[in-house]
Amino acid sequence: MPDRSKIIAINGSPRRMWNTATLLEKVLEGALSKGAATKLIHLYDLDYKGCISCFACKTRGGESYGRCAVKDDLRAVLGEIEKADAVVLGSPIYFGAVTGQMRCFMERWMYPYLSYTDPQKSLFPGRIRTAFIYTMGVNEDGLVKRGMRDFYYGHFEVNKGVLTRMFGNSTYMLAMDTLQFEDYSKMVADIFDPAAKARSRKEQFPVDCEKAFQLGVELTRS
Repeated sequence: MPDRSKIIAINGSPRRMWNTATLLEKVLEGALSKGAATKLIHLYDLDYKGCISCFACKTRGGESYGRCAVKDDLRAVLGEIEKADAVVLGSPIYFGAVTGQMRCFMERWMYPYLSYTDPQKSLFPGRIRTAFIYTMGVNEDGLVKRGMRDFYYGHFEVNKGVLTRMFGNSTYMLAMDTLQFEDYSKMVADIFDPAAKARSRKEQFPVDCEKAFQLGVELTRS
């Protein structure tokens, strides 16, 4: 890595100042403490779609081979990532997976680099560190109780595998039992215990923030 590495964080949450965004900012604080240049990008601020299956990135001899040819707000972001040393993605979990905006971003980011050569390889120019932060309103016991633990962790491992295959070393962290609402009394959400949620916010979320900070430190290492 160069002396001043560049770390980019991608926020896949519709909220700019809540759990996911806060943890991504902590990652960047950790990276900044080691002298890195940092940038936080909010996907919900951008106008773009997922992959449109034009296959320009797969056309033999095409000028967009290995690159997404779609011209929208994501083009500049994808160009910036190619110059970064590390990228950390963040998303809340909706219905067992990342948000729609994050999924669309992942399609546009990774598919052009997946070659259809035999053997297959990544067309990304170089190797970078990647990480994923997931935020969830449920806790570990809740996942087990619903019989969904293997499903959720399977999703996380699949994303880790794809990121590793495309870019190199990858890791992820979970922030569970996060606070969804500022005032639970205003919401129809009787399955949650507001006192327990407030306690988790006070006791566990600072621990998650420290983990995110340390992740940022780790991402600056070569």
